[in-house]
Amino acid sequence: MKAYVVTIILLVISNVFMTVAWYGHLKLQNMGITKNWPLFAIIATSWGVALLEYCFMIPANRIGFQENGGPFSLFQLKIIQEVITLTVFTVLAMFFFSGEKLHWNHVAAFICLVGAVCFTFLPQK
Repeated sequence: MKAYVVTIILLVISNVFMTVAWYGHLKLQNMGITKNWPLFAIIATSWGVALLEYCFMIPANRIGFQENGGPFSLFQLKIIQEVITLTVFTVLAMFFFSGEKLHWNHVAAFICLVGAVCFTFLPQK
């Protein structure tokens, strides 16, 4: 499989774990599961999930980085990762947080980020 495909797949998986680590505890609290948990328990649980994120993020960056034979510069990797982060967050928020709605300004912001990806791939002079 091509390095750019593997990199993107690993970044998507990584960002699913990241989104769950950062925001999953809010859903669990709304469901009453972690409502009475102390903050340190929430942090420890989120940190454990974030460890899984790193198990995918680090290989994605190593495989995708140009100096390791990958197709992306450091800046390209970061900007791609940010768009993937927003995409994964949007999908998970809409499906798991029923009160969250996607509005026109969210879509406009996303389009701007996709534009950032396009700019980062323009030839450099």
